[in-house]
This record gives sequence, structure tokens and C-alpha cells, in this order.
Amino acid sequence: MVTKIGTFDTAKFLDSEEAIAAYINVAIEEGETDALMIALGNVIRAKGIATVAEKAGLGRESLYKALAPGATPRYDTVVKLTRALGLDLNVTAHC
Repeated sequence: MVTKIGTFDTAKFLDSEEAIAAYINVAIEEGETDALMIALGNVIRAKGIATVAEKAGLGRESLYKALAPGATPRYDTVVKLTRALGLDLNVTAHC
């Protein structure tokens, strides 16, 4: 008997603003652009790519390019995306 395991889709579990914020914060703590962009991509898929692209003022193709593996999006693009998702980026001091 062969057991089939489905593909895990993170976007399906990002069903509250609190879960989304916690997920993005963990990605930011990783300190890697790729981790943040993967997390943003998952949240954007959860919210709807067309909807987020429109809110961010980006074309869908530009959004896909920004989220592509290895992409290095500009800071203003990241800010547009986080704002379109209803998120704020904040800085706190380490004690």
C-alpha cells in the first residue's frame, strides 16, 4: 500500500491578521531577504495576488518578479506590499 501525502500550503493556514503578523515577524527575525519574500509571497497568495497587486499599485508581473526566488526587491516595493497587506514594519531596540 502506498500512502500519498499532499503538498503543504502555508497560505491555507494564514487565516487571521494575528497569524499573518506573527509569520512575517518570524521571517524578519531570520534576517534574510529570501525568507521575508517567501513569507510575503505566502501571505499574498492567502489574500489574493490580484487584490494585493492592485492595492500595492503594482502589475501582477511586477509582483511575480519581486517574489521570484533570488529576487532582490527594492525597499519601496516591500513597503508597498506590506501596506497593501495591512501591515506596518517597525523597529525595536534589542536589550
